[in-house]
Formats: sequence, structure tokens, C-alpha cells
Amino acid sequence: MTGSSDLTQTRFLAIENSGWGRDFTFYQPRNLAFWVYLLITGSGAMLFVSRIATSYPAYGRAIAVTAVVFTVYGALFWWFVAHIDRYARQPTKLLVAAFCWGGFAATWSMASYANTALIDIYGKVFGHAFAQDWGPGLSAPFTEETAKGFGLLLIIALAPRLIRTAFDGFIVGAFLGLGFEIIEDIAYGMNAGASQFGANQVGASMSTVVLRVITGATGHLLYTAIFCAGLVYLLGRPAEPRKIARGIGLIAIAMLLHGFWDSMGNLAGDSALGSIAIIAGTMIIALSIAAGVFATTVPRERDFLARILAPEVDNGTLTETEAVAACADAKGRRTFRKAGAGRAGRARNEQLLDAIYDLADALATDRGGETPRVEFARSEITRIRDGRPATQAQLPVRI
Repeated sequence: MTGSSDLTQTRFLAIENSGWGRDFTFYQPRNLAFWVYLLITGSGAMLFVSRIATSYPAYGRAIAVTAVVFTVYGALFWWFVAHIDRYARQPTKLLVAAFCWGGFAATWSMASYANTALIDIYGKVFGHAFAQDWGPGLSAPFTEETAKGFGLLLIIALAPRLIRTAFDGFIVGAFLGLGFEIIEDIAYGMNAGASQFGANQVGASMSTVVLRVITGATGHLLYTAIFCAGLVYLLGRPAEPRKIARGIGLIAIAMLLHGFWDSMGNLAGDSALGSIAIIAGTMIIALSIAAGVFATTVPRERDFLARILAPEVDNGTLTETEAVAACADAKGRRTFRKAGAGRAGRARNEQLLDAIYDLADALATDRGGETPRVEFARSEITRIRDGRPATQAQLPVRI
């Protein structure tokens, strides 16, 4: 009995330390961070809408095509980032807040002005030619990543119990970067449509659209995910001890990747083959670094999940093998799925993993209590393991 009590207490502490299951309240009129967020994001949104409204009569087709393409593109990336956040999942409202900060505040209210000012300083100090060639690569990494990172600081002030680990910073940073990337890409597509005085709007904008789509996976989404993971390490959080060297290192890596990307035209010169080689090489390196940061930050989340599920193994709801698979990396989960007999067995194991994550969500949301939602999640695990189909009465409204 004592052992079971200890596991339950450990579960409760894991839920509290991880922030798993907590809701996000955006409207906080007594929190200065709320008003700062509202002012800067609101002004950026108005600037963006004003720019679109002014340009739409002349370049409406380019804007429409670009907006549709990048909306679909952004939705796919949103699904992917939300999919890898399978542990202490962030509330959708918080992710929307991060996206909007990246898309409107960091882009239009902050970086657009800061980039111009910094490039002008480079021109005065090093000459116009230097500023034109190297200005973007020596300004955007500092101004844009700092602007997006400031969004993470505001979100921490708005949701201190939700941003608890470097992995949380990685996920929220990805949404900050995604917002920046999508809104910036729409603006680039609009500018490209105007490049031929509107004579070939769609054709002119599509070359920009295609390039941004191909390279988007290693763009702002990736830079800011790395940057914000480093920022959390630099600051330290209740569930993430401060690691100053690691934090500064990740912030510097994000800025270097960003700066290298913005300087590729100068580095490649006039060689088309050189440009392609640099683009491909940069994308491979950036994705490898991001995968390494993910692998570094996610173990703490898996440990929280293991502690939440431990009492379920003790009471017989889960087997040790099932709990270990749910807390494993992609290779471990794949091995568990393939252990099922035949296609039906593999599909059942996949459903079982999803049901285990749903149980963890229910337990976290209800603070480890014995509630109807938790009991339903447990019954679903038993039903899937037994191979029984769901009946209409068993279907939940939505957990």
C-alpha cells in the first residue's frame, strides 16, 4: 500500500512540475504582460492589414494565391509541430498566442523597423555596398530572433505554470517562428507579384512561393525553436535547471544558422550550382541540429510521462511493456507497433499508444483524480487491447 501511495504522490508532483493539463487564460487585465502583448501584436496586425488593403486592388491575385498556399502550408506545419508535442501538450490558445506574436508583433511591429535601422548603421560605418551585401545576414539574426524570443518571455509571464522545460520552449518557439514565417512569406509573395508592375502577378509570385515552400522546414520555425529552447536553458525554469553555457550555445547556433541563410547569395556568388549546394547543405545541417535539440530536451518530458503512468502499471491498467513503449523514442514506439501480429495487430498497438496518451492527458487534466474522464480513458485501453469495437454509448463527447 505504501508503494502505491508513493507512486501516486510522485505522479501528482510530476503533473504539478510539468504543468501538464493546465489551461491558459489569455485575458489577464492585471498582468502588464497582457497589455504589452496586446499593444505590440495589435499594432503589428493593423500594419499588416493596412499593407494588404493598400496593395490588394493592384495585386489581388498574387496576394490571394500566396495567402492560400501559405495557409495550407502553415496548417501542415502546425499539425506536425502539434503532433511531436505528445507529452505535456500546450493549450491551443497559447499556441495561437505564440503564432500571432511571431506573425504580427515580431514581424511588423519590431523586426521590420529594427532591420532597417541596423542596416542603416552598417551603411554609415562600413559603407553602402557592405550594408547592401551583408546587411540582411548581419541584422535579421539579431533583430528577428530577439523579437520572437521576447514573445516567449511574455508568454512565460502570461503562463508561468505552462512553460516549465526547454522542450516547452522548443515547441512554443516553433509556433512563434511559424507565425513569423507564414506572414513574412505572404508579404514576400505580394512583393514578388508587384515586381513586373502587376503584369504577371501569379507567375512572378510563384517562384518565390515555391522557394519558400521548399526551404520552409529549415526557416524561422526551426531557428526560433532552437533559440527558445536555449532561452529557457539560459533563464532556468522550475522543472528545468539553469544551464547558461548550453543556453547561450543554442541561441548562438540559431543566430548563426539564420545569418548564414540570409548571406547565402554572397557566399555562393554567381554560381547556380553553388547556390543549390549551399541551400541543400544548410538545410541538412539545420535539420540535424534541430533533431539533436529535440533529442536533448524531450527526455525530461518522457520522465514526466513515465511518472504519471507508473500507478497505472501498478494497478494493472497498463503492462510494463505498454508503459515503456509510450515513454520511448520513435524507434521504441515503432518496435512496439510492429510487435503486433499482422496488420490488425500493428493497427491495434498504434491505437493503444494513442489511448495511453489520452489517459495521461485525462490524468493530468484532472490532477490525478478518479473522475469519469479518467475511467473512460482506462476503459478505452482495455477495449482496444481486447480488440472490441467502440459502441455509440462508449464514444466520448471529447476529452
